[in-house]
Amino acid sequence: MIPSTIPVDLALACSAYLLGAASPGPSNLAIMAVAMEDGRRAALTLALGVVLGSLFWGVMAALGLSAILAESATALLFMKFAAALYLFWLAFRSARSAATPGATGKRVAAKSAGSLLLRGLGMHLTNPKAIFVWLSIVALAMPPQAATADALKVVATCGVLGLAVFGGYALLFSQAMVRTAYLKIRRPLEGLLAAVFAYAGWRVLQSGLRHS
Repeated sequence: MIPSTIPVDLALACSAYLLGAASPGPSNLAIMAVAMEDGRRAALTLALGVVLGSLFWGVMAALGLSAILAESATALLFMKFAAALYLFWLAFRSARSAATPGATGKRVAAKSAGSLLLRGLGMHLTNPKAIFVWLSIVALAMPPQAATADALKVVATCGVLGLAVFGGYALLFSQAMVRTAYLKIRRPLEGLLAAVFAYAGWRVLQSGLRHS
């Protein structure tokens, strides 16, 4: 009886993940900006880091480890403060870029594949919200009696969807026409990114202070 219930629940969980991944947010905006400024390869590398960071919490949820972490007030508080600091750092970088005229195309060499991958990883590994999102996705997809292997299949399926969504953003916004348009709006867009990162960092910091 259990296997027959999994496909419907899996579809619901994957739909929820797909909507969340495709919705505008710091990760998507960062991928767009890197795609338009540094090109396809750099954006795909950043997108891969984002997906790997997301999958980390997905695997943790499937194994039941994130539920333990979610119940640890100290661990969650530490994560929230770390996430706020990281988001403020990203806001500072974007603000500095927005304040620098004519910087487009001159920083590609400085952005190594490793740094872009780590940046994408960091955006999700320091995101406390990801823990609860994945817990809800796994819970939505799996009946209580389901095996861990089935939960991991859910995570893998969502991972493929994540690659498609974030990779799609990277490919779309690295097109020549889009990059040409970006030259005209680079500084306002970087300013918008700075505001988004700063707001997200402030919200996470407020959440941590309320529970400290």
